[in-house]
Amino acid sequence: MLYSLKVAGPQTAASLAKKLSITAVAVRQMLGRLHESGLVGFEDSREGVGRPKRFWHLTDEGNRQFPDNHAGLTADLLASVAAVFGNEGLDRLISHREEATLSAYRQALAQFDTLSAKTNELARIRSDEGYMAETSPMPDGGILFVENHCPICVAATACQKLCRSELEIFRAALGPDVEVRRVEHLLKGARRCAYSIKLTGVS
Repeated sequence: MLYSLKVAGPQTAASLAKKLSITAVAVRQMLGRLHESGLVGFEDSREGVGRPKRFWHLTDEGNRQFPDNHAGLTADLLASVAAVFGNEGLDRLISHREEATLSAYRQALAQFDTLSAKTNELARIRSDEGYMAETSPMPDGGILFVENHCPICVAATACQKLCRSELEIFRAALGPDVEVRRVEHLLKGARRCAYSIKLTGVS
């Protein structure tokens, strides 16, 4: 239940029941228990005539049920690096991480010829790293690359250079003929990070 809300965002009990192939009654009972535990919340939305629909979503506590890669420790280490070595030292640390990550991604993507295959492989790699990544086609011919979870969210909040680094890594790994734009950003209030990816020159 938590995984479904994490990946697909706010949903009604009916849509959850259909997705999980169980009865709506069972879903409501489970949601009730999760709500009592503080893991989910809800908002009622009126759509036209009739009773409002209740959309369930993860709370902050619910989001904390997913891996965080020892986020608190990472944030503390980044703060310590900045304090001891200054911003220049922090930039060097992030650049070193960026180079190592980019090298690994390039090596993994080199065996694929199409943009679709490359982004699918990148999603697989990022999912292995805890980002719950997935891809889907966009109406304009591009690819929507979504990360439903950020295992370094606490660290990225403390050091937003990590997010800028991530975007540059994607651009460099996919090559100069590919345009990568961040269209949703967790640190700006979105529930996930999402990227529009397409070949340059494609409108």
